[in-house]
Amino acid sequence: MTKKKLKIGILFGGKSAEHEVSLISAKNVINALDKNKYEAFPIKIKKSGKFNLDVFKKVDVIFPVLHGPYGEDGSMQGLLKIFNLPFVGPSVLGSAVSMDKDMMKRLLKEAEIPIGKFITLKIGEKISFEKVKKTLGLPIFIKPANMGSSVGINKVKNEKEFKAGIKDAFQYDTKIVIEEFINGREIECGVLGNEHPLASVPGEIIANQEFYSYNAKYIDDGYIIEIPAKISEKTTKKIKELAVRVFEVLGCEGMGRVDFFVKKNGEVIVNEINTIPGFTSISMYPKLWEASGLPLAKLLDKLINLAIERFKKEQKLKTTVE
Repeated sequence: MTKKKLKIGILFGGKSAEHEVSLISAKNVINALDKNKYEAFPIKIKKSGKFNLDVFKKVDVIFPVLHGPYGEDGSMQGLLKIFNLPFVGPSVLGSAVSMDKDMMKRLLKEAEIPIGKFITLKIGEKISFEKVKKTLGLPIFIKPANMGSSVGINKVKNEKEFKAGIKDAFQYDTKIVIEEFINGREIECGVLGNEHPLASVPGEIIANQEFYSYNAKYIDDGYIIEIPAKISEKTTKKIKELAVRVFEVLGCEGMGRVDFFVKKNGEVIVNEINTIPGFTSISMYPKLWEASGLPLAKLLDKLINLAIERFKKEQKLKTTVE
């Protein structure tokens, strides 16, 4: 008797500036799924936010391949919980706090995880260039609080760029973060698991542009990837431990990619976590796990199983009081 194939709903697109990246990631996931085990149901979310909800009734598990707002920020995760569907990746809380760079940094700081200095600015609030310069030094990075793929991010060296950077970041969010520039190598580490997460081998992004921008990531081939990263055993161990710690502190499950800076003196600083990392053919998360002995098809297997495992545990929880 042939085993019934699991129906996997691949959610992609979305109402986000990262819509196009999501399309490429989703295509890659669909192609890599083991056709003997799974039947893929592509569910495209238009830029308007509209999509066919009827598909939800046909699937066993949802695999959100949505990057940025309305997909990676807890809103879609909340909808999937209401529909009582198992889904890949963190739940509502882990997704929401990890997406919001301000909340994420506050939680990491409270947990005494090393992060860079930052200032948060809400729409309507003002701050002088001089004050920022005094607090964070120069150059600085200005970013929307809730955005990924380096969208709306500017590296700023003077007052004119500062004003333009703030204006640009506020196009994408009502809250922005201004961060100190950390001169260090960019190291990334994948995390996989629910209660007992594991870290992948770390990899290094060597950008040959000003910084690892959206163009560098997806358009210009403006970087080189080195996996595993050429770092000491001691630094590798520290990065893997910190990656798991960040994942746990932020209440993540399933998957995450933690990004670090490693300074010349060996100091390791956490930059951020990405809870739905890219799954394009050039994306770091699948490449890191492949180098750790888990090729893409097996990685997808694991992620789907983790989603089902969490769902089964949640189903056992009481929802009524006798």
